[in-house]
Amino acid sequence: MCKRAAILLAMSMLTVLGTTYAQFQGRRGRFYERDLPMPADANEKTEWAFARLRYSTHEMFSYSGRGWGGGSWTTDGPKAERQFVLGVRRLTRLHTRSVEQVVDLDNDEVYNWPWIYGVEVGHWQLSDTQVVKLRDYLNRGGFLMVDDFHGTREWAIFVESMNKVFPGRAIVELQSSDAIFHVIYDLDQRVQVPGISPLMRGITYEQDGYEARWRGIYDDKGRVVVAICHNMDLGDAWEWADSPDYPEQFTSLAYRIGVNYIIYAMTH
Repeated sequence: MCKRAAILLAMSMLTVLGTTYAQFQGRRGRFYERDLPMPADANEKTEWAFARLRYSTHEMFSYSGRGWGGGSWTTDGPKAERQFVLGVRRLTRLHTRSVEQVVDLDNDEVYNWPWIYGVEVGHWQLSDTQVVKLRDYLNRGGFLMVDDFHGTREWAIFVESMNKVFPGRAIVELQSSDAIFHVIYDLDQRVQVPGISPLMRGITYEQDGYEARWRGIYDDKGRVVVAICHNMDLGDAWEWADSPDYPEQFTSLAYRIGVNYIIYAMTH
């Protein structure tokens, strides 16, 4: 191959790779989901709605008030929850709203939602008043599910806040025999649910989070009040449920875990 032909071939390959990368970035852009159409029943009053927790970013990851390096309460939304809600409607008898609800710990509205979801909580930072509000919410019967945080550094940041919420209350491994894994689906067999980015690199983990951990915090009555999905990314599995590039086995497990946690929260 002559030098000119080699250069033209290289340029052509770079163009194809650049186009593919741009398309992927367009699909994964942080705010691309804003174009989702608003369902007609968006404001319907229902038995349950997907409540997403809004929080401030930890100072370790923030600069001039803006998150960087990944990690935000908005991650995967609202596409992840809207697709997950479709499954909740199909797989349960819950009267479920089609559109998500953003929830803050700075007002009493949090008490209206029996189940709230916190994503990327290895990047959160709760104020003293938010810590008190979350403790009261959970003690009154609320339920917090956290997901999509990885490795030892993010775990330490999460635990820093949870130790303030429940001083002295242990974070424990959830046993496969626990009711939370059997309330609808029997989930004795669980695997690490990966985000799509590591999956495209041929791995299922992020950072040093090699092993998926299902952990929780119990109240004095033996009820799980905080369900902790560490070293996994259920939100990505929900978000990419409609993509042939994301394996069905991970999406199916992510839906089953989410459904079990919701029904447990509503019945225990």
